[in-house]
Amino acid sequence: MRATFKEPRMSTYENYQPPLAYSPKAACAQLSCGLTFLYFEIAAGRIEARKAGGRTLILAESLRAYIEALPKADIRTGRKGAA
Repeated sequence: MRATFKEPRMSTYENYQPPLAYSPKAACAQLSCGLTFLYFEIAAGRIEARKAGGRTLILAESLRAYIEALPKADIRTGRKGAA
């Protein structure tokens, strides 16, 4: 039997829509943080959360704005002579 070549389906990538909101667990994955830290930032008003029934949703644009508002990191290597 002869193998037939199939074209890759691109519809998954062409129709991709980024999420409008994340669950707290998914938001933590996006920020690489824990739930306690996330809820602390929500309580401080730095991240916006909404309620849909009993479910908490974190707006994607709120996460983006939070990251953009963070100060730039001043990371130094600690090695002598490093540029």
